[in-house]
Amino acid sequence: MISVANLKVQYSGDPLFENVNLQLNPKNRYGMVGANGCGKSTFMKILSGDETSYSGEVKIQRDLVVGHMKQNQFLYDNERIVDVVISGNDILFQAIKEKQRLLESEHEVSADEIANVEEIIYTHDGYSAEAAACRILDGLGIYFDKHFQPMKSLSGGFKLRVLLARVLYQNPDYLLLDEPTNHLDIVSIAWLEDYLVNKFRGTLLVISHDRHFLNRLCTHILDVDYRTITTYTGNYDYFMEAKALAMEQKLRETQSLEKKIEQLQAFVSRFKAKASKATQAQSRVKQIEKIEIPDIIPSSRRYPDFKLEMGKRSGREVLKTSSLKKVYGEKNIFHSLAFEMERGEKIALIGPNGTGKSTLIKILAGVLKPDSGNVVWNSEAKISYFAQEHAEVVHGKKSAFEWLSENSTGCTPGQVRSVLGALLFSKDEAEKFVDTLSGGEAARLNLAKIILEKPNVLLLDEPTNHLDMETIDALELALQNYEGTMIFVSHDKSFVSSLAKSIFEISPDGAEIKKFSGDYAEYLENFGADYLKRIDDKNFKGIKSDKKPSSGQNTYEARKERKSARGKLQTIIKKIETEIQEMETRSEELDTIFADSSLIVPKTPNEIKSLHAEKEALKKSMEQKLAQWDISHRQLKELSEEFDLNSAP
Repeated sequence: MISVANLKVQYSGDPLFENVNLQLNPKNRYGMVGANGCGKSTFMKILSGDETSYSGEVKIQRDLVVGHMKQNQFLYDNERIVDVVISGNDILFQAIKEKQRLLESEHEVSADEIANVEEIIYTHDGYSAEAAACRILDGLGIYFDKHFQPMKSLSGGFKLRVLLARVLYQNPDYLLLDEPTNHLDIVSIAWLEDYLVNKFRGTLLVISHDRHFLNRLCTHILDVDYRTITTYTGNYDYFMEAKALAMEQKLRETQSLEKKIEQLQAFVSRFKAKASKATQAQSRVKQIEKIEIPDIIPSSRRYPDFKLEMGKRSGREVLKTSSLKKVYGEKNIFHSLAFEMERGEKIALIGPNGTGKSTLIKILAGVLKPDSGNVVWNSEAKISYFAQEHAEVVHGKKSAFEWLSENSTGCTPGQVRSVLGALLFSKDEAEKFVDTLSGGEAARLNLAKIILEKPNVLLLDEPTNHLDMETIDALELALQNYEGTMIFVSHDKSFVSSLAKSIFEISPDGAEIKKFSGDYAEYLENFGADYLKRIDDKNFKGIKSDKKPSSGQNTYEARKERKSARGKLQTIIKKIETEIQEMETRSEELDTIFADSSLIVPKTPNEIKSLHAEKEALKKSMEQKLAQWDISHRQLKELSEEFDLNSAP
């Protein structure tokens, strides 16, 4: 158990929070919420030991392991991705490295040394470590072909996924996660939800702005507000109701006490000069002195005022693209993409990771050029772009006010200051250099620029990243009322559900984009929650309005062909499974030898090295077979679904 007593954090001015008294009990899942800058991340750093500037007491049971995802993704650039994950268990990882050192040593190594290391590896399930690490990586959207490549082969966002996998593999008693969904897509978030609810057995503390995630996950909410931290039982929706009720009751209590004082004071004022009532008046004065009206500290939560107006309307056909292609190095991001947008459409762009959603938004915004193809905007289109990486737009050695003034042509200083104020930039905050702004502040500054531009087309790439709940709510409402055209990328399910009127889905191979006319709930009703289950690049069907096949597809010959192909795949899978089973049996025999000192000690160093060489060869063969099994199994699943669909009456 972790207990906190009389905790106070104060750097300058008012404290972030004080008089914090709470317990984090085993197996509960706590969501931490509050405005940007209220101290959520600071509290998490205190629990992890990374922050020591506080007063009060934090007690952590001595034998507890506290896991905290750190943002040091560049530390492991030359390490294999799977090794970075396994290093989450430091005792096991050091034992594996020591074993490798002993085996590669030119000097004679005693059997006792090998036996001691093997015992540590066996105790920590080291023989299944890679398989366990690969399962977590796969769930977070980093697939098998990447697992044994160096960390530097990944982009920054995917490196953060590896660090998340690392702390999950650690399987600590207390798991601390700060905005873990920021770099995940909808499918990976769903996997993480399921993992934390059904597989993780420890206590969880998570900071997140994703309401759906908090509702699905949390048993309790820690609310950082009113300069303290309050614990509520239930998920985010229950917390919102309970907090509103508690504040309403406190206001009623305060109003009741104020009314009572007013009545008593009126009596005193009326009768204090009358001798016959003097005693009663004095009694009421004493009653007034005993009444204590509770202080109502203002909430740290502030709601920005977004007024997203558009200037002149665009033409009916806002955008037409054709044969868009983009290649990075040897990787073909997408090719032959073609679609159109009409005035007033609000479109969510979805698809598997790596299909180029952000790249496509940048091409539409003119930030990138396609390698081939055309982007033709209506001559009346006025476009504003919100970048996922704020540093692409918001940067430089100038104040927020100066930056916004320079990027808002035709606006007066008064108009600039007015919008900054509406988006919660105080006079002092408006003078901060943009390079020192937090993620949430940089996002709000970019939104201030968009407000002043008055566009009739919005291109938004993950607009909710780094924003607190209050800002997301205000932005969501403004976008619902926005009369222009919008296409956006977001992993926030609630945000997508409330805004999208159409869904554009990029195929896994980037070959085509399909349009579904309907909101996200209707999309899920038609195609299920996990669009990546339709992952076979060669068989991507896109959006179908009717699930029944045409009469030509349902011929005897076609069904016979599919049945034959399914049978062949089943035979291949069965053969692979038999081979894997044989390898696992031999691997277990070797593990037994390594784990038993009475079996390993009598062997010579050369015999031990020979056994280890056999073990390594088995491991590599099993990796290859598992990859073959995974591909064949996905192909069989796709074929079986198609067979069952086309066999339906």
